[in-house]
Amino acid sequence: MRILIDTHYVLWSALHPESIQPWARALLIDLNNEILVSAASLYEISLKVRKGKLPEAAEFESDLVENIEGRLGYLVLSLEPEVMVRAARFDDSHADPFDRMIAAHAIQHNLPILTTDDKLEAFGVRRLKMPKR
Repeated sequence: MRILIDTHYVLWSALHPESIQPWARALLIDLNNEILVSAASLYEISLKVRKGKLPEAAEFESDLVENIEGRLGYLVLSLEPEVMVRAARFDDSHADPFDRMIAAHAIQHNLPILTTDDKLEAFGVRRLKMPKR
């Protein structure tokens, strides 16, 4: 399965793996799954490190693409023009530009998204959730 992960899962994977629930960790480490990261997450991480909002991620951010693709084994998705247009056309009820781009990426590529942010569902994304017992 191809899975798009939200920015917090990128950061948790690199810096705080203990924050990831076991069911989500199983998805991330399953070698049959292709884990994808929107280029919007790179922008978000770099911006927050530069503004001092993520000091603990400074070393990870210093070689961000290599750390995501080489160290974590995830694949970065470029932001195509169609994704950017889709993100801009979403209703204004959710203004976070990073969430908008990540949701647009998920929809454009028909990908489920691994996120704890239930607000993304307002965009019509398929959000992966803990399986019911």
